Amino acid sequence: MELWTIGAFAKAARLSPKALRLYDELELLVPAHTDPVSGYRRYSQDQLARARLVARLRRVGMPLARIREVCDLPRGEAAKAVSGYWDEVEAEQQQRRDIVRFLVETLSEGSTMLPVAVREMPARTLICSLRHVTSAEINDFTVEMVVRLGDGTVPGLAGMEGAPFFIYHGEVDEDSDGPIEWCRPIPDEAAEAMAARFPDLTIRQDPAHREAYVRLTRRELSPADGMRAGETLEAWITAQDEVLSPRGPFRQVFFADPRGVTPDTPVSDVIAPLPPLVATAAG
Repeated sequence: MELWTIGAFAKAARLSPKALRLYDELELLVPAHTDPVSGYRRYSQDQLARARLVARLRRVGMPLARIREVCDLPRGEAAKAVSGYWDEVEAEQQQRRDIVRFLVETLSEGSTMLPVAVREMPARTLICSLRHVTSAEINDFTVEMVVRLGDGTVPGLAGMEGAPFFIYHGEVDEDSDGPIEWCRPIPDEAAEAMAARFPDLTIRQDPAHREAYVRLTRRELSPADGMRAGETLEAWITAQDEVLSPRGPFRQVFFADPRGVTPDTPVSDVIAPLPPLVATAAG
């Protein structure tokens, strides 16, 4: 079998020798032969197809770890994996496009304010999980908790009082990891049993409070709309009396499953908890 030098193979594969050395270290594209004394790498012609696939996938920005997974798949499954990757890229690009539009709107004219409502929430017992996650990891965290506690064996509360929600204790984006707390209300009498069943989760009380909220539809479940809702709540609170300053970090409650509903269906509220009203003595 004829073996090619790294320079000749790099030229045929449309890759640089530097890239080939990296791919060897990552076991993504291992040479057919490496001289044990000189360390010179030699490649075979039948490695060209894999090398060219690697080069093309890098041109569309696929991470090396994911490229290795694609290269090891049968052709049909590899095609589906590439298509799935690009669907994710386009979704991320749409989110970035929305954020850019939001920033341009904010910097030029000021962001559009959304309707704000206020409601009373009773004291509730919560089962919670606190996690450090980035924006890329929050969906997996959500699915994990929904699957774990949504099998029908964990008791819940009816209506808005029983809807699961996130508490954002810190910023969550590509670089910041919160932390964020996933919470699900449960009946008070179930606290002891759930604590024994889920020893890694926290059982705690959420005090009675008022909360200001902005309602979002399925169409509005984007980072840009979340930013707009947060700015709306901050502006609304600033315009109120001092007593209405927030009593805790922002929350987001999900009271409907966004899957299988129309884009205009309300599914979520972005929330700013508020302190109780201060009673005044009659003059």
